[in-house]
Amino acid sequence: MSRRLRLWLLALGGAGLAALLAAACLDLPGFGGRAHPYGTRAVHASLTRHTANTIASVNFDQRAYDTLGETSILFAAVLGCVVLLRQARDEHRARPEPARVALPVRRYALLVMPVALVCGLYVIAHGQLSPGGGFQGGVVTATALHLLYLGADYHALERIRPLGVFETTDALAVCAYLVLGLAALLAGTAFLANTLLPYGTFNTLSSGGTVPLLNAAVGMEVASAVVVLLANFLDQAVEIEEESAG
Repeated sequence: MSRRLRLWLLALGGAGLAALLAAACLDLPGFGGRAHPYGTRAVHASLTRHTANTIASVNFDQRAYDTLGETSILFAAVLGCVVLLRQARDEHRARPEPARVALPVRRYALLVMPVALVCGLYVIAHGQLSPGGGFQGGVVTATALHLLYLGADYHALERIRPLGVFETTDALAVCAYLVLGLAALLAGTAFLANTLLPYGTFNTLSSGGTVPLLNAAVGMEVASAVVVLLANFLDQAVEIEEESAG
């Protein structure tokens, strides 16, 4: 395909997208008005399914299929990085020297680490009740583990971060999301429809039907994916070195 033809295709696609966006913007409710059709429907649907956090209801119920796409994109991106950053034939691993960390930094990191870990898990578990969820809580949880790298050294981080376990958990979490969607199909409803479990009592951990389960699957996937991703980047920066020419 020639450069000229590619530019024409890009211009044609861009013009179509611009026309669709313009048509959508012209049909939006007036700014500052009291009529918000999408918001009204979203809130009503979340309350109907006993999901106190409307954002979680949108992400893991009303548009759960889109969230599956986002989770799959993260999984594919991490997989690509793992393949790209794998140890090459002309590289070897060199154990890093033990780090010397200032005592205040060490104390602060080791003190904050369990607190951050609990906060991350709390955000995941309460995603259907309060702001947060699997994406946010997963990042917090993964970050908490890496505070050990700041407070001690890379070798200490490796001891509590078995990559094989996190890689397996990443894959299983994505599969769990798919299995919940397929279970809805087997039950005779739509893919990822929130009809498998009772909705429970409003504003409790057991409320929301399948929303907490999907939220937990995403939290596991995001946390594991971030750990695996950072592990490969840290390996390149700390351990993997090129073979000497001589």
